[in-house]
Amino acid sequence: MPGQVLIRRDPTFEGSSRLDGRRRALSAIQARFAAAGLTCAALALVSLGGCRQAERTGSRDADRAERVEMPREVAQLSPTERATARYQRGRTLRTSGDLNEALAEFERAIAINPDFTVAYLGAGDIYRQQGDYDRAERRYRAAVRLEPRSFDAQYKHGLVLQLLGRVHEAVRAYLRALTIAPDDYEANLNLGTAYMQLGEPEQALPFAQRAVEADPDSGPARMNLGAIYAELDRHDLAVIEYQQAAELLSDLNADLLLNMADSLSRLGRYAEMVSVLDQLIRVDPSPIAFERLGSGLFRLKQYDASLEAFRDALDRDAAHYPALNGVTVCLLNRYLWSSRTDQDALDEAVSAMRTSLRIRRDQPQIVDLLRRYGPSSRGDGASG
Repeated sequence: MPGQVLIRRDPTFEGSSRLDGRRRALSAIQARFAAAGLTCAALALVSLGGCRQAERTGSRDADRAERVEMPREVAQLSPTERATARYQRGRTLRTSGDLNEALAEFERAIAINPDFTVAYLGAGDIYRQQGDYDRAERRYRAAVRLEPRSFDAQYKHGLVLQLLGRVHEAVRAYLRALTIAPDDYEANLNLGTAYMQLGEPEQALPFAQRAVEADPDSGPARMNLGAIYAELDRHDLAVIEYQQAAELLSDLNADLLLNMADSLSRLGRYAEMVSVLDQLIRVDPSPIAFERLGSGLFRLKQYDASLEAFRDALDRDAAHYPALNGVTVCLLNRYLWSSRTDQDALDEAVSAMRTSLRIRRDQPQIVDLLRRYGPSSRGDGASG
Protein backbone atom coordinates (compact mmCIF):
# COMPACT_ATOMS: atom_id res chain seq x y z
CA MET A 1 0.00 0.00 0.00
CA PRO A 2 1.71 3.25 -1.07
CA GLY A 3 1.69 6.51 1.00
CA GLN A 4 -0.92 9.12 1.80
CA VAL A 5 -0.92 12.46 0.01
CA LEU A 6 -1.39 15.76 1.74
CA ILE A 7 -4.51 17.27 0.24
CA ARG A 8 -4.70 20.95 -0.64
CA ARG A 9 -8.20 22.11 -1.40
CA ASP A 10 -9.35 25.59 -2.33
CA PRO A 11 -13.12 26.01 -2.07
CA THR A 12 -13.69 29.15 -4.10
CA PHE A 13 -17.00 30.33 -2.70
CA GLU A 14 -16.77 29.68 1.02
CA GLY A 15 -15.31 32.99 2.13
CA SER A 16 -12.84 32.31 4.93
CA SER A 17 -13.58 28.59 5.05
CA ARG A 18 -10.46 27.03 3.51
CA LEU A 19 -10.60 23.32 4.23
CA ASP A 20 -7.87 21.88 6.40
CA GLY A 21 -6.75 19.18 3.96
CA ARG A 22 -3.42 18.59 5.68
CA ARG A 23 -5.13 17.50 8.90
CA ARG A 24 -7.51 15.20 7.02
CA ALA A 25 -4.74 13.58 5.02
CA LEU A 26 -2.50 13.00 8.00
CA SER A 27 -5.30 11.40 9.99
CA ALA A 28 -5.79 9.00 7.09
CA ILE A 29 -2.16 7.95 7.41
CA GLN A 30 -2.73 6.72 10.96
CA ALA A 31 -5.70 4.61 9.90
CA ARG A 32 -3.83 3.01 7.00
CA PHE A 33 -0.84 2.12 9.14
CA ALA A 34 -3.04 0.31 11.61
CA ALA A 35 -4.20 -1.90 8.77
CA ALA A 36 -0.67 -2.76 7.49
CA GLY A 37 1.37 -2.96 4.31
CA LEU A 38 3.43 -0.43 2.41
CA THR A 39 1.83 2.97 2.59
CA CYS A 40 0.37 4.73 -0.40
CA ALA A 41 0.21 8.28 -1.13
CA ALA A 42 0.43 13.35 1.26
CA LEU A 43 2.83 12.13 1.75
CA ALA A 44 3.52 8.72 2.81
CA LEU A 45 4.77 6.80 5.69
CA VAL A 46 6.17 3.46 4.63
CA SER A 47 5.47 0.55 6.88
CA LEU A 48 5.53 -3.22 6.88
CA GLY A 49 2.62 -5.68 7.37
CA GLY A 50 0.96 -6.39 10.71
CA CYS A 51 -1.14 -8.62 12.97
CA ARG A 52 -2.53 -8.87 16.51
CA GLN A 53 -0.77 -8.39 19.80
CA ALA A 54 0.55 -11.34 21.80
CA GLU A 55 0.23 -11.29 25.54
CA ARG A 56 3.43 -13.03 26.65
CA THR A 57 5.91 -10.16 26.72
CA GLY A 58 7.52 -10.09 30.14
CA SER A 59 10.95 -11.56 30.80
CA ARG A 60 9.56 -13.77 33.58
CA ASP A 61 6.90 -15.29 31.30
CA ALA A 62 9.41 -15.73 28.49
CA ASP A 63 11.87 -17.47 30.81
CA ARG A 64 9.15 -19.80 32.11
CA ALA A 65 8.03 -20.57 28.56
CA GLU A 66 11.63 -21.37 27.65
CA ARG A 67 11.93 -23.85 30.50
CA VAL A 68 8.62 -25.51 29.68
CA GLU A 69 8.69 -25.58 25.89
CA MET A 70 12.33 -25.63 24.84
CA PRO A 71 13.21 -28.85 22.97
CA ARG A 72 15.83 -31.02 24.65
CA GLU A 73 18.42 -30.47 21.94
CA VAL A 74 18.05 -26.69 22.32
CA ALA A 75 18.42 -26.93 26.10
CA GLN A 76 21.90 -28.39 25.65
CA LEU A 77 23.11 -25.30 23.77
CA SER A 78 24.93 -22.30 25.24
CA PRO A 79 22.81 -19.22 26.14
CA THR A 80 23.88 -17.43 22.96
CA GLU A 81 23.03 -20.46 20.87
CA ARG A 82 19.69 -20.89 22.64
CA ALA A 83 18.78 -17.25 21.99
CA THR A 84 19.71 -17.65 18.33
CA ALA A 85 17.64 -20.81 18.06
CA ARG A 86 14.64 -19.03 19.60
CA TYR A 87 15.07 -16.11 17.22
CA GLN A 88 15.33 -18.36 14.17
CA ARG A 89 12.23 -20.26 15.25
CA GLY A 90 10.43 -16.94 15.67
CA ARG A 91 11.32 -15.96 12.11
CA THR A 92 10.01 -19.29 10.82
CA LEU A 93 6.76 -18.90 12.75
CA ARG A 94 6.33 -15.37 11.51
CA THR A 95 6.82 -16.47 7.91
CA SER A 96 4.17 -19.16 8.40
CA GLY A 97 1.74 -16.60 9.81
CA ASP A 98 1.79 -17.69 13.47
CA LEU A 99 2.56 -14.26 14.80
CA ASN A 100 1.64 -14.78 18.43
CA GLU A 101 4.04 -17.68 18.74
CA ALA A 102 6.64 -15.79 16.73
CA LEU A 103 6.40 -12.88 19.16
CA ALA A 104 6.74 -15.25 22.10
CA GLU A 105 9.92 -16.72 20.58
CA PHE A 106 11.43 -13.28 20.03
CA GLU A 107 10.67 -12.36 23.64
CA ARG A 108 12.24 -15.62 24.84
CA ALA A 109 15.35 -14.84 22.84
CA ILE A 110 15.52 -11.41 24.52
CA ALA A 111 15.08 -12.98 27.96
CA ILE A 112 17.99 -15.34 27.29
CA ASN A 113 20.24 -12.69 25.69
CA PRO A 114 19.25 -9.08 26.52
CA ASP A 115 21.85 -7.81 24.00
CA PHE A 116 20.31 -9.59 20.99
CA THR A 117 19.45 -6.65 18.70
CA VAL A 118 17.62 -8.52 15.95
CA ALA A 119 15.28 -10.13 18.48
CA TYR A 120 14.24 -6.66 19.67
CA LEU A 121 13.60 -5.69 16.05
CA GLY A 122 11.54 -8.84 15.42
CA ALA A 123 9.38 -8.22 18.48
CA GLY A 124 9.03 -4.53 17.62
CA ASP A 125 7.87 -5.37 14.11
CA ILE A 126 5.04 -7.55 15.38
CA TYR A 127 3.95 -5.08 18.04
CA ARG A 128 3.91 -2.33 15.41
CA GLN A 129 1.89 -4.42 12.98
CA GLN A 130 -0.66 -5.04 15.72
CA GLY A 131 -0.95 -1.34 16.47
CA ASP A 132 0.75 -1.66 19.87
CA TYR A 133 3.04 1.27 19.14
CA ASP A 134 4.14 1.88 22.74
CA ARG A 135 5.62 -1.61 23.11
CA ALA A 136 7.05 -1.42 19.61
CA GLU A 137 8.76 1.87 20.49
CA ARG A 138 10.35 0.35 23.58
CA ARG A 139 11.70 -2.59 21.59
CA TYR A 140 13.06 -0.41 18.77
CA ARG A 141 14.59 1.99 21.30
CA ALA A 142 16.43 -0.92 22.89
CA ALA A 143 17.71 -1.98 19.47
CA VAL A 144 18.96 1.58 18.80
CA ARG A 145 20.72 1.61 22.17
CA LEU A 146 22.45 -1.68 21.36
CA GLU A 147 23.35 -0.82 17.75
CA PRO A 148 23.11 2.90 17.00
CA ARG A 149 24.60 2.31 13.53
CA SER A 150 21.82 -0.11 12.57
CA PHE A 151 19.71 1.44 9.80
CA ASP A 152 16.75 -0.85 10.54
CA ALA A 153 16.78 0.10 14.21
CA GLN A 154 16.94 3.85 13.55
CA TYR A 155 14.42 3.79 10.70
CA LYS A 156 11.86 1.63 12.49
CA HIS A 157 12.22 3.66 15.66
CA GLY A 158 11.49 6.79 13.61
CA LEU A 159 8.48 5.12 12.01
CA VAL A 160 6.84 4.14 15.27
CA LEU A 161 7.62 7.51 16.85
CA GLN A 162 5.81 9.12 13.93
CA LEU A 163 2.86 6.81 14.42
CA LEU A 164 2.79 7.82 18.08
CA GLY A 165 2.67 11.50 17.07
CA ARG A 166 6.14 12.17 18.48
CA VAL A 167 7.10 13.81 15.23
CA HIS A 168 10.12 15.85 16.36
CA GLU A 169 11.70 12.69 17.75
CA ALA A 170 10.80 10.83 14.56
CA VAL A 171 12.60 13.46 12.48
CA ARG A 172 15.77 12.97 14.51
CA ALA A 173 15.56 9.19 14.15
CA TYR A 174 15.04 9.40 10.37
CA LEU A 175 17.97 11.78 10.06
CA ARG A 176 20.15 9.29 11.94
CA ALA A 177 18.93 6.52 9.64
CA LEU A 178 19.78 8.59 6.58
CA THR A 179 23.33 9.15 7.79
CA ILE A 180 23.66 5.37 7.45
CA ALA A 181 21.74 4.93 4.15
CA PRO A 182 21.27 8.39 2.55
CA ASP A 183 19.42 7.13 -0.52
CA ASP A 184 16.86 4.93 1.20
CA TYR A 185 13.44 5.42 -0.39
CA GLU A 186 11.25 4.82 2.67
CA ALA A 187 13.30 6.92 5.07
CA ASN A 188 13.38 9.88 2.69
CA LEU A 189 9.66 9.56 1.99
CA ASN A 190 8.74 9.38 5.66
CA LEU A 191 11.04 12.20 6.67
CA GLY A 192 9.35 14.41 4.10
CA THR A 193 6.01 13.43 5.63
CA ALA A 194 7.22 14.21 9.13
CA TYR A 195 8.36 17.69 8.12
CA MET A 196 4.98 18.30 6.52
CA GLN A 197 3.28 17.27 9.76
CA LEU A 198 5.38 19.95 11.43
CA GLY A 199 4.28 22.51 8.82
CA GLU A 200 7.73 22.75 7.24
CA PRO A 201 7.34 22.08 3.49
CA GLU A 202 10.69 23.71 2.69
CA GLN A 203 12.40 21.14 4.90
CA ALA A 204 10.28 18.34 3.42
CA LEU A 205 11.11 19.13 -0.20
CA PRO A 206 14.67 17.74 -0.55
CA PHE A 207 13.69 14.47 1.07
CA ALA A 208 10.63 14.05 -1.15
CA GLN A 209 12.84 14.76 -4.15
CA ARG A 210 15.33 12.12 -3.01
CA ALA A 211 12.51 9.61 -2.63
CA VAL A 212 11.59 10.20 -6.28
CA GLU A 213 15.24 9.90 -7.29
CA ALA A 214 15.46 6.61 -5.39
CA ASP A 215 12.35 5.25 -7.14
CA PRO A 216 11.36 7.32 -10.19
CA ASP A 217 8.54 4.89 -11.01
CA SER A 218 6.83 5.28 -7.64
CA GLY A 219 3.39 6.81 -8.06
CA PRO A 220 3.09 7.57 -4.34
CA ALA A 221 6.46 9.34 -4.27
CA ARG A 222 5.43 11.49 -7.24
CA MET A 223 2.10 12.19 -5.57
CA ASN A 224 3.80 13.25 -2.37
CA LEU A 225 6.28 15.48 -4.14
CA GLY A 226 3.39 17.14 -5.96
CA ALA A 227 1.65 17.81 -2.65
CA ILE A 228 4.77 19.50 -1.28
CA TYR A 229 5.17 21.64 -4.40
CA ALA A 230 1.51 22.66 -4.02
CA GLU A 231 2.08 23.58 -0.38
CA LEU A 232 4.93 25.80 -1.57
CA ASP A 233 2.64 27.38 -4.22
CA ARG A 234 4.72 25.89 -7.01
CA HIS A 235 1.64 24.58 -8.75
CA ASP A 236 3.19 24.21 -12.19
CA LEU A 237 5.61 21.64 -10.79
CA ALA A 238 2.86 20.09 -8.67
CA VAL A 239 0.75 19.41 -11.77
CA ILE A 240 3.68 17.72 -13.52
CA GLU A 241 4.21 15.39 -10.54
CA TYR A 242 0.50 14.64 -10.23
CA GLN A 243 0.27 13.81 -13.93
CA GLN A 244 3.22 11.44 -13.67
CA ALA A 245 1.71 9.85 -10.57
CA ALA A 246 -1.57 9.29 -12.44
CA GLU A 247 0.32 7.47 -15.19
CA LEU A 248 2.20 5.30 -12.70
CA LEU A 249 -0.67 4.32 -10.39
CA SER A 250 -2.71 1.33 -11.51
CA ASP A 251 -5.99 2.83 -10.22
CA LEU A 252 -7.17 6.41 -10.35
CA ASN A 253 -6.81 7.92 -6.89
CA ALA A 254 -9.48 10.34 -5.73
CA ASP A 255 -7.09 12.39 -3.58
CA LEU A 256 -4.64 12.67 -6.46
CA LEU A 257 -7.32 13.94 -8.83
CA LEU A 258 -8.62 16.44 -6.30
CA ASN A 259 -5.11 17.73 -5.63
CA MET A 260 -4.44 18.03 -9.35
CA ALA A 261 -7.68 19.93 -9.89
CA ASP A 262 -6.77 22.32 -7.09
CA SER A 263 -3.38 23.12 -8.60
CA LEU A 264 -4.87 23.54 -12.07
CA SER A 265 -7.40 25.98 -10.58
CA ARG A 266 -4.64 28.03 -8.98
CA LEU A 267 -2.88 28.18 -12.35
CA GLY A 268 -6.08 29.40 -14.04
CA ARG A 269 -6.28 26.26 -16.18
CA TYR A 270 -10.01 25.84 -15.60
CA ALA A 271 -10.89 23.68 -18.61
CA GLU A 272 -8.27 21.11 -17.52
CA MET A 273 -9.54 21.42 -13.96
CA VAL A 274 -13.07 20.55 -15.05
CA SER A 275 -11.81 17.61 -17.11
CA VAL A 276 -9.95 16.20 -14.09
CA LEU A 277 -13.00 16.70 -11.87
CA ASP A 278 -15.18 14.84 -14.36
CA GLN A 279 -12.78 11.91 -13.95
CA LEU A 280 -12.89 12.33 -10.17
CA ILE A 281 -16.68 12.16 -10.07
CA ARG A 282 -16.59 8.85 -11.93
CA VAL A 283 -14.22 7.52 -9.25
CA ASP A 284 -15.65 9.27 -6.18
CA PRO A 285 -18.87 11.32 -6.59
CA SER A 286 -18.31 13.14 -3.31
CA PRO A 287 -19.73 16.51 -2.22
CA ILE A 288 -16.36 18.20 -2.51
CA ALA A 289 -15.85 16.81 -6.02
CA PHE A 290 -19.14 18.32 -7.20
CA GLU A 291 -18.48 21.56 -5.33
CA ARG A 292 -15.07 21.94 -6.98
CA LEU A 293 -16.64 21.11 -10.34
CA GLY A 294 -19.16 23.89 -9.74
CA SER A 295 -16.30 26.29 -9.06
CA GLY A 296 -14.51 25.36 -12.27
CA LEU A 297 -17.63 25.62 -14.39
CA PHE A 298 -18.43 29.01 -12.88
CA ARG A 299 -15.01 30.31 -13.88
CA LEU A 300 -15.64 29.02 -17.39
CA LYS A 301 -18.89 31.07 -17.34
CA GLN A 302 -21.02 27.93 -17.60
CA TYR A 303 -23.33 29.27 -14.92
CA ASP A 304 -26.30 26.90 -15.22
CA ALA A 305 -24.02 23.86 -15.18
CA SER A 306 -22.16 25.38 -12.24
CA LEU A 307 -25.37 25.80 -10.23
CA GLU A 308 -26.36 22.22 -11.02
CA ALA A 309 -23.00 20.94 -9.76
CA PHE A 310 -23.31 22.88 -6.50
CA ARG A 311 -26.79 21.45 -6.00
CA ASP A 312 -25.46 17.95 -6.71
CA ALA A 313 -22.96 18.51 -3.91
CA LEU A 314 -25.77 19.51 -1.54
CA ASP A 315 -27.82 16.48 -2.54
CA ARG A 316 -24.97 14.40 -1.13
CA ASP A 317 -24.32 16.57 1.92
CA ALA A 318 -26.78 19.33 2.80
CA ALA A 319 -24.28 20.73 5.34
CA HIS A 320 -21.47 21.22 2.83
CA TYR A 321 -21.37 24.99 3.23
CA PRO A 322 -18.91 25.72 0.37
CA ALA A 323 -21.56 24.37 -2.01
CA LEU A 324 -24.18 26.56 -0.32
CA ASN A 325 -21.92 29.53 -0.98
CA GLY A 326 -21.57 28.45 -4.60
CA VAL A 327 -25.34 28.32 -4.94
CA THR A 328 -25.46 31.81 -3.38
CA VAL A 329 -23.09 33.31 -5.94
CA CYS A 330 -24.86 31.68 -8.89
CA LEU A 331 -28.27 32.87 -7.75
CA LEU A 332 -27.14 36.40 -6.92
CA ASN A 333 -25.70 36.63 -10.42
CA ARG A 334 -29.03 35.44 -11.83
CA TYR A 335 -30.83 38.08 -9.78
CA LEU A 336 -28.54 40.87 -10.95
CA TRP A 337 -28.71 39.77 -14.61
CA SER A 338 -32.50 39.96 -14.37
CA SER A 339 -32.17 43.66 -13.57
CA ARG A 340 -33.06 42.74 -9.98
CA THR A 341 -36.46 41.37 -10.90
CA ASP A 342 -35.91 37.65 -10.20
CA GLN A 343 -37.13 37.67 -6.61
CA ASP A 344 -37.15 33.85 -6.37
CA ALA A 345 -33.42 33.74 -7.15
CA LEU A 346 -32.72 36.39 -4.51
CA ASP A 347 -34.84 34.67 -1.87
CA GLU A 348 -33.11 31.33 -2.48
CA ALA A 349 -29.69 33.00 -2.35
CA VAL A 350 -30.52 34.63 1.00
CA SER A 351 -31.76 31.31 2.36
CA ALA A 352 -28.53 29.61 1.24
CA MET A 353 -26.42 32.30 2.94
CA ARG A 354 -28.30 31.96 6.20
CA THR A 355 -27.96 28.19 6.15
CA SER A 356 -24.26 28.47 5.41
CA LEU A 357 -23.72 30.86 8.31
CA ARG A 358 -25.61 28.56 10.68
CA ILE A 359 -23.12 25.85 9.76
CA ARG A 360 -20.06 28.09 9.95
CA ARG A 361 -20.32 31.57 11.39
CA ASP A 362 -16.83 32.93 10.63
CA GLN A 363 -17.39 33.76 6.95
CA PRO A 364 -17.04 37.54 6.62
CA GLN A 365 -17.63 37.56 2.85
CA ILE A 366 -20.95 35.76 3.26
CA VAL A 367 -21.91 38.04 6.15
CA ASP A 368 -21.22 41.05 3.91
CA LEU A 369 -23.29 39.61 1.05
CA LEU A 370 -26.19 38.95 3.42
CA ARG A 371 -26.08 42.55 4.64
CA ARG A 372 -26.11 43.81 1.08
CA TYR A 373 -28.85 41.56 -0.28
CA GLY A 374 -30.85 40.49 2.78
CA PRO A 375 -34.33 41.86 3.63
CA SER A 376 -32.96 44.75 5.70
CA SER A 377 -31.17 46.13 2.62
CA ARG A 378 -34.27 46.25 0.42
CA GLY A 379 -35.76 49.59 1.23
CA ASP A 380 -35.41 50.62 -2.41
CA GLY A 381 -34.03 47.36 -3.78
CA ALA A 382 -30.79 45.49 -3.20
CA SER A 383 -27.69 47.54 -3.70
CA GLY A 384 -24.85 46.25 -5.81
